[in-house]
Amino acid sequence: MTLHPAVEAVTARIVERSRAGRQAYLDLIERERDGGVDRPRLSCGNLAHGFAASGEDKAAIRDGRAMNIGIVTAYNDMLSAHQPYGRYPDQMKLWAREAGLTAQVAGGVPAMCDGVTQGQKGMELSLFSRDTIALSTAVALSHGMFEGAALLGICDKIVPGLLIGALRFGHLPTILIPAGPMPSGLANKEKQRVRQLYAEGKVGREELLEAESASYHGAGTCTFYGTANSNQMMMEVMGLHIPGAAFVNPGTKLRQELTRAAVHRLGKIGWDGDDYRPLGRCVDEKAIVNAAVGLLATGGSTNHVIHLPAIARAAGILIDWEDIDRLSAAVPLIARVYPNGSGDVNHFQAAGGMAYVIATLIDGGLLHRDILTVAGRDLGDYAADPKLDGETLAWEPAPATPRDETMLRPVSDPFQPDGGMRLVQGNLGRGTFKTSAVASERWTIEAPARVFDDQDQVTAAFKAGELDRDVVVVVRFQGPQANGMPELHKLTPPLGVLQDRGHRVALVTDGRMSGASGKVPAAIHLTPEALAHGPIAKLRDGDIVRLCGHKGEISVLVDPADWDAREPASPPPPASGTGRELFAFMRAGADTAERGGSAMLAAAGL
Repeated sequence: MTLHPAVEAVTARIVERSRAGRQAYLDLIERERDGGVDRPRLSCGNLAHGFAASGEDKAAIRDGRAMNIGIVTAYNDMLSAHQPYGRYPDQMKLWAREAGLTAQVAGGVPAMCDGVTQGQKGMELSLFSRDTIALSTAVALSHGMFEGAALLGICDKIVPGLLIGALRFGHLPTILIPAGPMPSGLANKEKQRVRQLYAEGKVGREELLEAESASYHGAGTCTFYGTANSNQMMMEVMGLHIPGAAFVNPGTKLRQELTRAAVHRLGKIGWDGDDYRPLGRCVDEKAIVNAAVGLLATGGSTNHVIHLPAIARAAGILIDWEDIDRLSAAVPLIARVYPNGSGDVNHFQAAGGMAYVIATLIDGGLLHRDILTVAGRDLGDYAADPKLDGETLAWEPAPATPRDETMLRPVSDPFQPDGGMRLVQGNLGRGTFKTSAVASERWTIEAPARVFDDQDQVTAAFKAGELDRDVVVVVRFQGPQANGMPELHKLTPPLGVLQDRGHRVALVTDGRMSGASGKVPAAIHLTPEALAHGPIAKLRDGDIVRLCGHKGEISVLVDPADWDAREPASPPPPASGTGRELFAFMRAGADTAERGGSAMLAAAGL
């Protein structure tokens, strides 16, 4: 199938913009492959430290007879998605020996849970945890003991952080290994109903806790289609998983065999293997475009319009929100997974999952098939479902048609003709509007602003009845430089209540919303942010704000002379406590949301 002209044009635009940076990156990984730190170049003292505690693998690591895989793990047993990783390293060492390889845990990275920190002070560390994870990954791989890497991570900032860190060691063949979603629990619509009842004071904390614990009930990734599951989708369309690994439940034989296959495959693509495939060559401009297309086609997380530019920069590639907006106009929405539909990722998987998504997008000319993956020939190998044939892992072609057309559609008959993630811009700056989650009659909202400096003020105003009208709720000083750009998911229930009462409601913020943003229109990630004297800092209560997803507009309807004469509001004092003061250097150095909100990448000149 011929590549869609919009995908071809955006790819060419990115290639041209990235030419110098990409070449510098490729030169870097070539130098690291030929002359960087690796086992043959380590001194005897260095090497002895590296294998001192490696048990039965000690002789093989000492003699350099086998490829050594560095495992970077995000294991902790507080976070349900990462709890299954506890047993992985011991299993992976056994599977490595089967293939004549060795494996060691190179290091651990933090894995914070946005679900635990939503609405809490800890959420102000969330975005910067991505860069902390990238730095931790770099530390883990810096020992020079490894000829390949296995990255164990799933959730919101963890996959982007692992990938950013590993890309700076892009000469190493690398596979990302997920652990899978938890089985389905309480229906998502019921969970949402109880949350809104709690926001209205109609049910108590005990009823709310019962609903939440019935939804998030066991080991595995949360089953709604937020950032964590969007991560897994992106790793599939970028060809960085074993095909079909994304949405297989933990604790199953199939999940175990997919992990085993990943370990064995690393031996094949290692630098002394038969089919050397370094990570930095796999993650190229086409793979980055595939990630954006997959995000748009499936109604994925808005957080990735921040993470994807950061991942790309680590590989010398520059992508911006206009690229994503141009792709959104061409890529149809072919999946409806909660909160954009009623079923969760387990239902999505049963309906055909990533195998069907990749098959229909390739057939429609919307994905680059000809990318270098960690698996077989090209991305076409990912248009297949993993199965067990007795004890043997095998793949069968994706279904010819979706098994549930309320969840999946072919490119030829989509849910809507565009990807539903719009760039909105105007005299309030540039931001993101996830239209795919919002009823089309609400894509345009024009109403008086009510301006706040934090989300707790919004909640208090809601409870006091001050927002029971048509209103654009503005929450500013929430950008990376101000307070680390926390998600404002806590606002979803009260704003949903106001909308259900018949009011025209929207949110405008320089912060983030949940990657699973729901039914309320929202212009998020507004840049420049308020602390950088962005226009949002000049808004006042009563100003008429217009948000339009049809025209891609976010504007305040104020006399230009009056607007130009206004002084920006004074920011609140810097927060402290919950470790937030330790991240002051990241806030001070953070670049814009459109570039990824990273002090680390900015300081590195990437």
